[in-house]
Amino acid sequence: MAGIINLSEVDQFRNLEFLAKQVVAGFITGLHKSPFHGFSVEFSEHRLYNNGESIKNIDWKLFARSEKLFVKRFEEETNLRCHIVIDHSSSMFYPDKRENKLHFSLLSAAAIIQLMKRQRDAAGLSVMSDVLEVHTPAKSNNVHLNFIYSEMEKLFENQAPNKVADIPKVLHQIAEAIHKRSLVVIFSDMFDNENSEKIFDALQHLRHYNNEVVLFHVTDKSTELDFDFEDRPYKFTDLESGEEVKVQAGDIKEVYKEKINSLKHQLSLKCAQYGIDFVEADITEGFSPVLQAYLVKRRKMG
Repeated sequence: MAGIINLSEVDQFRNLEFLAKQVVAGFITGLHKSPFHGFSVEFSEHRLYNNGESIKNIDWKLFARSEKLFVKRFEEETNLRCHIVIDHSSSMFYPDKRENKLHFSLLSAAAIIQLMKRQRDAAGLSVMSDVLEVHTPAKSNNVHLNFIYSEMEKLFENQAPNKVADIPKVLHQIAEAIHKRSLVVIFSDMFDNENSEKIFDALQHLRHYNNEVVLFHVTDKSTELDFDFEDRPYKFTDLESGEEVKVQAGDIKEVYKEKINSLKHQLSLKCAQYGIDFVEADITEGFSPVLQAYLVKRRKMG
């Protein structure tokens, strides 16, 4: 269930669709006990079956009770195009091989795709590092969705060290490649400090084509934002450059927190300025906050 699945199980089972279904099932159960219970993630009502039409949406359980044929009538038949973007640079492999930001992003994205499937939305996938590694169009058929799952599962095997990010370049490519008026959902830690202004330009480019954008800022909050380390010597390694530095944690904590929170604040302000939803996604907090944020955005878009 949403509160039971943990990141180590993603690495163990590797079947993202199976795990995503469990996450979504637990999440939907939780919705009925929360302020989000009004969200429709399946169908809105029934109508009488018309002779000659497809039988795939007949509610057979309702037929067993009523002895009448009813069809589930979905709120939308044509629907939203949603493009999911996953950061695959080496900083996403933190904090360790089995439980990291990439695994969290993959399972979160897989669960969103399950929600999209229920609402007959079309899903596309882009994977970015210093290049655009994967890019698919947005489609809703099962063959396409299975292909997306298989591409995401490959990322578990492909955690190469020292893979740098060029987020601005790749986001510009994605902005030009996707269908206009899409929903773009980005999973990234946005750790590309040297290119912060260029990142803002790329995010604005995504919005330029009337796309809606949700940025999930994926972090291990306690260590990456709060720098919650014991006051003793550490050797820190930059996962993208391989550079190492030895420091006493207490000596740099306040300076580190000031700089990292300044970067986060600046990113948050720019997102607000551009009309982008900026959502904190702490990998230790589970998947429900991500799915709730997605549903809020999905409902606003009708």
